[in-house]
Formats: sequence, structure tokens, C-alpha cells
Amino acid sequence: MTEKSKRGIARGLTNYGDPAFSLYLRRSFAKSMGYSSEMLARPVVGIADSKSGFNNCHRHFPELIEAVKRGVLAAGGLPIEFPTVSLGEVFLSPTSMMFRNLMSMDVEEMIRAQPMDAVVLIGGCDKTVPAQLMGAASADVPAVQLLAGPMMPTSFHGERLGACTDCRRFWALHRAGKVDSQEIETIEGNLATTAGTCAVMGTASTMASIAEALGMALPGSAAIPAVHADRLRAAEASGALAAKLAHSPIRPSQVITAKSVDNAIRVLLAIGGSTNAIIHLTAIAGRAGVSIDLKKLNELSDSTPVLVDLKPTGQYYMSDLYAAGGVGAVLRELKPLLHLDCMTVAGMTLGERLEKEPTWVDRAVVKTMGEPLSKQGGLVALFGSLAPNGAILKRSAADPKLFEKEGRAVVFTSLDDLAARIDDPGLDVTADDFMVLQNAGPKSGYAMPEAGYLPIPAKLARAGVKDMVRISDARMSGTAYGTIVLHVSPESAAGGPLALVRNGDRIRISVNKRSLELAVPESELKARKAAWKPPVGMPSRGYAKLYMEHVLQAEGGCDFDFLRKA
Repeated sequence: MTEKSKRGIARGLTNYGDPAFSLYLRRSFAKSMGYSSEMLARPVVGIADSKSGFNNCHRHFPELIEAVKRGVLAAGGLPIEFPTVSLGEVFLSPTSMMFRNLMSMDVEEMIRAQPMDAVVLIGGCDKTVPAQLMGAASADVPAVQLLAGPMMPTSFHGERLGACTDCRRFWALHRAGKVDSQEIETIEGNLATTAGTCAVMGTASTMASIAEALGMALPGSAAIPAVHADRLRAAEASGALAAKLAHSPIRPSQVITAKSVDNAIRVLLAIGGSTNAIIHLTAIAGRAGVSIDLKKLNELSDSTPVLVDLKPTGQYYMSDLYAAGGVGAVLRELKPLLHLDCMTVAGMTLGERLEKEPTWVDRAVVKTMGEPLSKQGGLVALFGSLAPNGAILKRSAADPKLFEKEGRAVVFTSLDDLAARIDDPGLDVTADDFMVLQNAGPKSGYAMPEAGYLPIPAKLARAGVKDMVRISDARMSGTAYGTIVLHVSPESAAGGPLALVRNGDRIRISVNKRSLELAVPESELKARKAAWKPPVGMPSRGYAKLYMEHVLQAEGGCDFDFLRKA
């Protein structure tokens, strides 16, 4: 039996110099877990489990895993679950982004090292789905992505609340003195009340939508609420599909292609998705040897309307999108713009999938191409002297009145500096200024946190200011909103132009021209650069050292340079 023809527990035998002994030993130890010879003869479907006690989004995973196992067994496979790194978004320091690549390596190596013919990847919280798709793309074993599903919103004092756009809305009101400490504590207990990911079109929901658009998740599965019975049925179906893929493989390399990545970008733009998704999709695509050009993003954005009316840019929640027709409704509306010949893990092309779909859509939630929420996509890339390699603006969540503007820079040199001074009554800042945060990018020591949503200074918030231009090399939660320029590259910590901005400098933004310019003479910038020093030193050991030595800039998806496919 050749290595290629082996399946199930006979795959990838531990090498003792005697293959027959290796298989005998493995079967012996497997039988210590109570498996019969008949069961051990089946193809193996691995179940990558990313839950932990530090991940609130995934607390329903034991039930999901049992449903996956049911599907695998019914389809003639042997389900074997295994743990991976888990990334609970709000529980990690300095940020979950630092550990996304670590999780991707864990997923890749465990898929490759352990005997499985196919794998079901169970994830949801912001970085887990990107990490799983990155790892699966690199391992290139047949894989099905099963999403955690979004939380349900909660009825509270006459309105619907859901994490985490409403979290930010009430916190802004609290900072402005309109919600007191007792009220904010009460609200705190009513924002996230079920299992699942954020209830709005944040990063988790965006990545779930992208997984379905890429063809790596079952059709119709992205938007199912975490606590809905359909989520368990999707888990069972995902297990059954994975068992089928063990016999008739469709590999990630056949699904994640240049065309399917274009489709995913179209969906990202149409749903008003998270800015984080550009970094994650770039990393996923890079593992498959596909590059994403930010100028191509602008081309697609100019011809892709915003169709979905979900928070933070609209009024509805992910559960409403599911009831309205889900991601399938968006794909059907975008059909003239999509590559319909892309293969999906379901064993059919995108075009074949859409031909089988029901046609009903709730137009309150998903608009038509003829009458969109916006004629242009939700994201736009900016370039210029302040961002030679690009920056990202979520224009669907921003104030158009600020799109063509010049302002004075008010600079914060670090997150610590921001925290120390943002609410200082003596801070020299007006609503017309541009707030600039430096040293919050991939190599900053903060590992590119979601700190780009700089709070409105307290004295301006109390005066009623709700938005102003904010610029940084950080990221922003997909649940946030505002005229916020992110992912400025090269970053400050790498000596990019952002590091050279000083208080009082003039900055010009033009969304129409896709430009972000620092109005400082070249001679002055050269003098500043000569005096510049990196903000942090190189860590001496461990994963932090590996990360700092190999992490790419935002336009490279912040992946490690040695993990991208040539």
C-alpha cells in the first residue's frame, strides 16, 4: 500500500523503521479507547475544536461537536476530535491578532501530523476562522468550515441590544456623561446574553460570510444564529460532507483561488463588512498563493454596491440577515459580478448552488442592486505620502462630510500616551483636527490591536462631537464606526511616514482621489527620519521573538513571511 493510497488511521504512520509494527502499535493504542476493528477501518474525519474557558463565543461547541460526530458516523466515517489553540477575542494580551498565526500553525501541523482523511474546522471568534482557514489552506487536506454562528440580540428597556456595536454606543454615551455608572453596569449584563459571536456585522460575522462566499463552508450556513436548531443541523451536514470528502476529495487549493477570492471581496464590500477582513482574507489567500492588491480592492469597491443593512452601518442584526435569506441572498443579488464557475466544498460550483437556492428575500435587510444602500462598496484603500503601501477606510461606517478634508495633526505616540492624555481637559484639540495614533501596528509591541477606534476626547464628546478623522497603523473592531483610517503602511514601528508626523502638521484626506497626504517638506521628513529610533527592541525568546522577526505588514495580511505560498 502506497502512502498516497492509505486512509484512516493508517495515514502518516509514526516511523519506527517497521511500517507493519507502526500500524499494529497505533491500532493497539486506539483500541485502548474502546474502538472496534470495524470502526478503525473507516476513513477518519478530524474535528478541530477551538473552544476554551477563555472564549465566550464558543461555549456551545460541545453540542456542535456531537452533531458533527453524528453526521460523520451516519456517512460512514470515524470522527475524532482534537484541540487547537483557542483565541478568545477580549481575553488575550496584548491582542488576539498576535496569536492568529500561532493558531494557524497549530491547525496546519495537527491536520498534517495526525491521521485524518478530512477535517471539520469549528470556529467563530474573530481570529479563529482566519487561523483555521489559513492552516487548512497550507495543509491542503479536504476541509469544511463550520461557523459558531452569531448571538441573538436581547430585548432591553424597549430596544434591541447586541454585542458589540451597542456596547460601543453606550460606552460613548457614558463617556459623554449621558449614561451613569449604574446604568452602564446594567447595560453591561444585557449586551451579550447567548452563545455565539457578535450579533452585528463585525469581524466574526464578516469572516463567516467570507468563508461561505469562498466556498469553504456549507451553503446557507454563515448567518445561522448560534442557538438556532439549524446550526446543529448545519453541524451534522458538515460532518456528513467531510466524510464524503474523505472518499471524493475536494481540497482547499481547489476552492481558494484567485476567482473565489474576488468573489469573497465582492461579498465583503456588499455586506459593509469589517476592515479586519482585508487583512485576514489577504493572509488566507496568501497561503493558497493568491495575492490581494489594494488597488484591485478599489476597483472592485467602485463597482460593488452595499446591499446589507446591518449594524454597525445599518439597523439590523445577523439573525435578521439569516431570516432575510442569509449570505445566499447577497450572492444571488451579486450574481452578475461573480465568478460562477468557482468550486465549493459542497461539490458544486457557485453557479450551480445559486440555481438551487430559494428566491425569497426580505428587502428591508438585503437591498437590490438597482436600489442599494450605497452604490459603492463599504471599504476603500487610500495611498499617498502618509501611506505609501496603503491604508483602509470603512466609508460605509464613516461621515461623508469628512471625506474631503485637511486638518491639523494631534499626535499620540503610543497607546499609553493616548490613554494618559485623551481626556485631559487641557488637550489642544478641536473637532476639525485629525487625531493620529502612532506605534500600534504589527511590530509595535502592541501587535496591532483594535485600537484604531480612538475615542472622541471627553471634552469634545460632552460638547456633542460624534465623529472626527482618526488615523493609525492599528486595526478597528468590525463593530465600530466613524471616519477612521487604519492599517497605515509602512507602520510607525517600521519607520514609516506615520512615525514622522508631529503635532501641528497638516494632513489631507481625499476619499474621491483615494489619497492620504502629509503636507510636510521632504527635507524636514528626512531630518526627522534621521533622528527616529524604533519604539521597541527585539524580544529575546519564544513566540514573541518569532512573531517580531517574521510578521509582515498589513498589505501582506500580517502573516509570517515563511508561511505564505510562493
